[in-house]
Amino acid sequence: MADAVLFEGYVLYPYRASSAKNRLRWQFGVLVPPAWGPAHGEHSASRTELLMEPRGPAELTVELRFLHALRRTVQQAGPDGRLADTPALHLPDRVLVPWDEATEERATFRVPVADLAGEGLALPFARPAREEYEKVVDDTGRTVGRLVRRGAPVEGVLRLRTTALDLPYRAFRLTAEAENTSDWHPGGADEAADRDAALPRSLVAAHLLLSLDRGSFVSMTEPPEWARHEVAACENRHTWPVLAGGPGRADVVLSSPIILEDHPAIAPESAGAMYDATEIDEILALRTAALTDQEKREARGTDARAAAVVDLADSMPAEVLERLHGAVRSLREITGEVAPPAGAGPGGPDGSGGPPEAGGPESLFRPDTPWWDPAGADPAGPPPEHVQVDGVPVGPGSRVLLRPGLRRTDAQDLFLQGRTALVEAVLHDVDGGVHLAVTVEGDPGADIRREQGRFLYFQPDELSPVEA
Repeated sequence: MADAVLFEGYVLYPYRASSAKNRLRWQFGVLVPPAWGPAHGEHSASRTELLMEPRGPAELTVELRFLHALRRTVQQAGPDGRLADTPALHLPDRVLVPWDEATEERATFRVPVADLAGEGLALPFARPAREEYEKVVDDTGRTVGRLVRRGAPVEGVLRLRTTALDLPYRAFRLTAEAENTSDWHPGGADEAADRDAALPRSLVAAHLLLSLDRGSFVSMTEPPEWARHEVAACENRHTWPVLAGGPGRADVVLSSPIILEDHPAIAPESAGAMYDATEIDEILALRTAALTDQEKREARGTDARAAAVVDLADSMPAEVLERLHGAVRSLREITGEVAPPAGAGPGGPDGSGGPPEAGGPESLFRPDTPWWDPAGADPAGPPPEHVQVDGVPVGPGSRVLLRPGLRRTDAQDLFLQGRTALVEAVLHDVDGGVHLAVTVEGDPGADIRREQGRFLYFQPDELSPVEA
């Protein structure tokens, strides 16, 4: 999962350098040199804060992972064997063009938790300038050119400190700050003063992996009641920490520039990295397979990882592609419980199935029949059109206040925090979950959304009734 964060947006479909969207890359977790950031709306540091419960003489391992950009130029061999820069080198199977590649870098530190009290520790790291050469040969083995990769030096520091908390349990607030300290100023000799010049000195897709050998971390999205106030006081800048590893583990944290949920995972059906997202492998595989031979030659020459994607799509058996076409994570018979167990609801581990009066399992299905069996349908008729929210019946026409929850929300929902909306419909899914379709009051496009049935959907615990 950390690799998915590292290479998110590294190269976008159709995986060719000539594609317009691949000319503006490196969008996530970029820590630029201090001389470039403030004046251009970018930042040179990120801050992670979370709670941890170390046991005994615990040690903390922190790994800062990032991409270090390498500027690749292409040279072609002339009749006399001399090499000269060229905008494209055509080979039978690929077309090589200038491109920014990247190498994966790690700065790993293991420190006793006891050493982080007070002002903590400042742990510097550096990567030197580098220059690499790769000979290019044709299918006969003749040298036809060369690839030159140049990397600029980059320096940084990782600052770690803990703060003891006045809580019923032995807990600390851990602050981890990653900063780019590279001494580079834009507009140097023979160099443009733009973002493109700053990128080779940047920490790209920077994120942290943190691990305790003894103890555990506290979830930032679902903290226990005793830690809720202190978790809310944590300040995270340009990154967000979540529990990593399998469900039930709390000794590893992934602090990512991309907002994730606790225990994120790659879909097991995914056959390989597509470098766009973690959930749309099927459409990317189909589109990649539909590229022309010339487009595939360009993609293979753009980057080795792009070539691997093209080869993956070309070699993917039909049965593997079929596995990407939708997946049911769990099929379970609905028994007579009032609500699904935790983790069974449509919203994930919050288990928001709802009581019977809110359209729970008993109001929709017979308890002795699997949900997928038509005989399990409630013969009494359709599910109720109203649900109880804070003791008030809510249904079509009700006014509500939107309070998107942290667990299931996305960036667009956050903009609706505190807005009032009109309930258009109450919907029930096969798992017994309840969803309220709403239109936002004051939205000039509400009438069009209503005609097209394009609503926003929230669960009962994400809104509250507004008095008439």
